[in-house]
Amino acid sequence: MEAVFHDWISLFVRWAHIIAAVGWIGSSFYFMGLDYSLRKRKGMTDDKVGDTWQVHGGGFYHMVKYKVAPEHMPEELTWFKWESYSTWMTGFAMMAVTYYWGAKGLLIDRSVADIPVALAILVSAGSLVAGWFLYDALCKSPLRHRPAVMFAVLFVALVVAAWGFGQVFSARAAWLHIGAVIATMMSGNVFLVIIPNQRIVVDDLKAGRTPEAKYGQIAKLRSTHNNYLTLPVVLMMISNHYPMAFGHPYSWVLIGFILVIGAVVRHWFNMHEQGRHGPIMKWQWPLATFLAICMMWFSSWRPGEASAEVDPQAAMAVVGAHCAMCHAANPTHEGFEEAPGGVAFDTLPEIRAHAARMLAQAVLSTNMPLGNETGMTAEDRAVLGAWLRAGAPE
Repeated sequence: MEAVFHDWISLFVRWAHIIAAVGWIGSSFYFMGLDYSLRKRKGMTDDKVGDTWQVHGGGFYHMVKYKVAPEHMPEELTWFKWESYSTWMTGFAMMAVTYYWGAKGLLIDRSVADIPVALAILVSAGSLVAGWFLYDALCKSPLRHRPAVMFAVLFVALVVAAWGFGQVFSARAAWLHIGAVIATMMSGNVFLVIIPNQRIVVDDLKAGRTPEAKYGQIAKLRSTHNNYLTLPVVLMMISNHYPMAFGHPYSWVLIGFILVIGAVVRHWFNMHEQGRHGPIMKWQWPLATFLAICMMWFSSWRPGEASAEVDPQAAMAVVGAHCAMCHAANPTHEGFEEAPGGVAFDTLPEIRAHAARMLAQAVLSTNMPLGNETGMTAEDRAVLGAWLRAGAPE
């Protein structure tokens, strides 16, 4: 019953997380687009940035943005904060249900680091806190006046963190933790910077004081950071079904590709919303496509496999030692009463029928065996890969 409850709880938490994330990402993208669509009209007073007209759902909307704030506090004010809060809370709950509850199989890989469950969870949670403080310090440093340089430093820090996670956690968990670190930075921006700054402006309006422009400028900077980090986070959060990405021995390189691709694509949308459609703004999609092709090529390369010989006997020994304990008509693994997914490797025709999935799960990635509890080595994977690519000969 524990397994049944675990799966249902995981499903419901994932459902809630997706719903919250859709709301947060939707509002973030909408307001970035709204900002970029503002136009300064003739006769508009100096206290306004600009306005825009929009049509949706059969009605017209007239949006006006103030440089700092209106003269008086409006009677009703809508805050956009719970989308962010609920996304982070449900995301952390999902990580706890999936990776903390099932730490021995998903968080820890004994071949990477044989550490206690409590220590692994402590490192996981601590990395989220540490990531926020490092990012916040970077935003408050002199580099805040040079956003391109600051983002370059942040990019290097995230890639190094991805490598570090790979030295502690399983491949799947290492990849997801980078997404979790970035998501914590984004939600921290809302909870600890954007909303508090907006509250200062509101309090000044209520007290009859003139709000300072700096609070809105700081909040706008953090909101822009969130906008450019969104696409990489979304991919990392849905990538747990694609071991060719997170399971690569150099997955931190692939994370570098994704960070750049996501930012480039988001930049195109932001410039498009500003009405900048000239030739100079047509470089993003070719560059993103080129980087995606390079990433796919890199993901298909595995060190050591090219030098491995096609040895059917050795390959079958690898299957017997590391795969067949679960994937068999009568599994010997205590956790399974039948082959997971109905995939069995009892006979050579069965292996050939599922060769592509085996290649993806156990050769192009270290996703299987789960948690590498059988201690499958890189040499084992190279032998298996060479044999599968050759058509699994007898």
